[in-house]
Amino acid sequence: MRKLLSLNHWRHVFVRVFRLLRSKNVKLTDKLLFLIPVGLYWVLPDVMPFMPVDDIAVTMMAASWFAKGMENKYGAS
Repeated sequence: MRKLLSLNHWRHVFVRVFRLLRSKNVKLTDKLLFLIPVGLYWVLPDVMPFMPVDDIAVTMMAASWFAKGMENKYGAS
């Protein structure tokens, strides 16, 4: 729980995500699996009232999932 509240932890997660999004080794379809749902949630939160979660929380959860999944699939870049 302490790690989830750590700003240092989230800074590292977003640095990893940025590095993966810029990597030429990661397929475009894998990048879009992160960008499209997060982008839609930021743009269309009123269309999805069944998801009462803050935009930033959704982005943080998706970023953590994306970083772990892509580093396992492609290796740490």
